[in-house]
Amino acid sequence: MPYIPHTSDDVQAMLDTIGAASIEDLFDEIPAHLKAGQLEKLPDGLSEMEATARMAARAKQDEGAQCFIGAGAYEHHIPAAVWELATRGEFYTAYTPYQAEASQGTLQVIYEYQSMIAHLTGMDVSNASVYDGASGLGEAVLMALRANRKSKSHRVLMPQTVNPLYRSATHAVVHNQGVEIVEVPFCSEQGTTLLESLKQYEGEDYAALVIAQPNFFGSLEDVDALTNWAQANGMLAIAVVNPTSLALLKPPGQWGDNGVDIVVGEGQPLGVPLSSGGPYFGFMCCAQKHVRQMPGRIIGCTVDLEGKRGFTLTLQAREQHIRRSKATSNICTNQGLAMTAATIYMSLLGPDGLASVAGHCHVNTQLLAEKLCAIAGVKKVFSAPTFHEVVIELPKAAAPVLAALAQKNILAGISLAQDYAMPNAILVCVTETKTEQDLDAYAQALAAVLAEVSA
Repeated sequence: MPYIPHTSDDVQAMLDTIGAASIEDLFDEIPAHLKAGQLEKLPDGLSEMEATARMAARAKQDEGAQCFIGAGAYEHHIPAAVWELATRGEFYTAYTPYQAEASQGTLQVIYEYQSMIAHLTGMDVSNASVYDGASGLGEAVLMALRANRKSKSHRVLMPQTVNPLYRSATHAVVHNQGVEIVEVPFCSEQGTTLLESLKQYEGEDYAALVIAQPNFFGSLEDVDALTNWAQANGMLAIAVVNPTSLALLKPPGQWGDNGVDIVVGEGQPLGVPLSSGGPYFGFMCCAQKHVRQMPGRIIGCTVDLEGKRGFTLTLQAREQHIRRSKATSNICTNQGLAMTAATIYMSLLGPDGLASVAGHCHVNTQLLAEKLCAIAGVKKVFSAPTFHEVVIELPKAAAPVLAALAQKNILAGISLAQDYAMPNAILVCVTETKTEQDLDAYAQALAAVLAEVSA
């Protein structure tokens, strides 16, 4: 059934009131050649019962599949309490607090989220979250251009080891604003960005250097050296991090001699299910000196005249609802529900629980790499230490191998053919959700498929 409350009589009454002959007349200022016309390829509508049955059938296609795909979205165990609490009415239907008098409960959750994310990243300030990790990097690039007043170039260095989807999203956000993204090559032996590859940019005017840790290949960068190099050359350092890894690795606020300037990342690993791609949320932090250039909003804690603790909107960037052309950001949506789930997740696990998750991810990744590399013709591509992703080279083209493994209900990774011209390489992810039996099943299936698939 359609969820449109207006009858034909209602629509005609409204048109008569405003003096329009038809709904189409309301859009007569749009040139005809810009209109889409009839959507001829759209299938016929379904009833509610038919739509439910179709979606249930498609959902069954995912049943029983073992997922070894990462690349920015990760399958972690989520305690049942997380979404039992997050979907309570007071959280589930609450909206972004634009005004200081908004719900104290909502403001408190955001304040606690900000506190935990700032602690996890080692930074001074966190905002209330942004749309997702990829658009968050675009926001960080624009923020760096505003914050680095010494730079006049509108250029940013972007290593190729940054997630290709993040690089694509960043380009989409900034390219029409006159920003140039200059890509930096990586070391084909280590799978990391070397200082030697940055020497050609020394002495030139760039606003910022982006540093991913771990990078897209799962490799760990020399973040101290990269951060110091950026700041010594008049650039801001932008960190792109996996929050789970920060339970074990040095936080960006401690990279180099002074820490980075801006931190962004995808918060999905913190209690948000994969859910076919969303909704997720991006986290964003910065050093105190840059706080007024950060998009979004910040919730603070204070006391009232009676000494009672309260929460309030402390700082809000200039956004599109004030004046679009002068906005600090036009896409800094606070993903309140996913952020709430992450706050509950971090509270339930605590520092020890997060470290345990990260540790099990790391151990499982190393174990799977060993099992796969024991197969004839299979080897690791890069030599650098990794977190919970690793690049594996197959003796045959990756695409047909991955397709064959999918038929066996093993989502074995993603091919690097398109983004890195490495047709035989796959990026494999392992989290704490996998048992050694799962890893053995993967290795056995891969060996069988390699014997079956033609070169």
